[in-house]
Amino acid sequence: MIQGFKEFITKGNVIDLAVAVVIGTAFTAIVNAVVSSIINPLVAMVFKADEAGKFGFTVRNIYDDPVTFPIGELLSAVITFFAVALVVYFVFVVPMNTYKERKAAKNPAVDEETLPTEQELLIEIRDLLRRDAGTR
Repeated sequence: MIQGFKEFITKGNVIDLAVAVVIGTAFTAIVNAVVSSIINPLVAMVFKADEAGKFGFTVRNIYDDPVTFPIGELLSAVITFFAVALVVYFVFVVPMNTYKERKAAKNPAVDEETLPTEQELLIEIRDLLRRDAGTR
């Protein structure tokens, strides 16, 4: 059992996954800081912020108290998601795809022997039968 665990841990994809999680977490912190310090104030210029610093649409409830729908938090989360996804795509996915394409171009896959079609087999059988009939 310990040997199986050892093999699992030492596989490259597990280590790569761990590195990706750590880098993703660190990058998410950077994106969150950019969103909270630059994007949120820009959006707050358009929307009126309440006392808690949240911005969004304010309506009155049935007791005539103001209720703010904090769309700023939603907008921040959406911007953060797209920023992280964009950077992950261009920093990790595109280079990896380019690497795989170059590797595949250097080592082209050997074409498997294609099987003859049914029509080709029938023609071959016909020709063999004709040849055998001609030799008798």
